[in-house]
Amino acid sequence: MNYQWYPGHMTKAKRMMQEDIKLIDLVIELVDARIPLSSRNPDIDELGKNKARIILLNKSDLADPTVNAAWTKYFKEKGVHVLEINARSGAGIKALNGLVQEACKEKIERDKRRGLINRPVRAMVVGIPNVGKSTFINSFAGKACAKTGNKPGVTKGKQWIRMKNSLELLDTPGILWPKFEDQEVGMKLAFIGSMNDEIVIIQELAMDLIQFINNTYPHVLEERYGIAYPADLEGEQAAAFVLTQIAEVRKCYLKGQEPDYDRAANLLVDDFRSGKLGRISLERPEGSSDEE
Repeated sequence: MNYQWYPGHMTKAKRMMQEDIKLIDLVIELVDARIPLSSRNPDIDELGKNKARIILLNKSDLADPTVNAAWTKYFKEKGVHVLEINARSGAGIKALNGLVQEACKEKIERDKRRGLINRPVRAMVVGIPNVGKSTFINSFAGKACAKTGNKPGVTKGKQWIRMKNSLELLDTPGILWPKFEDQEVGMKLAFIGSMNDEIVIIQELAMDLIQFINNTYPHVLEERYGIAYPADLEGEQAAAFVLTQIAEVRKCYLKGQEPDYDRAANLLVDDFRSGKLGRISLERPEGSSDEE
């Protein structure tokens, strides 16, 4: 399957962000902790150059804690301010105020020298679709300021949110980039739900996910569904066999006891996205290992 999704509204959103960046002191970029590199839009690096930067590893509760620590170390070594958060529960978010002050220290001191006391830091909140930007803003603000949803594309336009603590946030729509040079990046984005599921062939997505999980977290699928991974099969054949077993164990049937592969595939993908398969990271910093 060719993984690609770049609807027209994303071009408009990117142009809007290019105009607004002139007003901004700080770029707060949310990434999905399960795929911190694949969920970083390369266009945002270009957009946010010369601005203070913070990366938030959101949905860190769904990712492997050992790998989260490795990613935090990776970004810090690159001189990037980074924080693990769970926007849904609010975990980690209180530490952001101190990080904003640290990231914008030069700007705050420059304002003081010019006699501008308590001038708010203006931050643009950016990220790909469905990474949790609006949920983060509502959690950080302590009230419902931004529309949220568990599918990509809920935020359509820009929205300024004034915080209590000398900070103004600009919520922006989630944008991808026009072409994935590496299809594995597109595949991982589809796994976490950052593409429109309507354009994805769900059985193929599920079989790719089965192979990916088996290579990195063997036995997870066996433990969750009480099935056996076939020793005598590999690749797509093994994945198809596993999907059939999931359909049978979870009684996903069409008429006449035929396995309902679409239903089984949706069940597996939903279990991964919601964390029911456990805390799974789909990528690690180069050179890191489970022992770190």
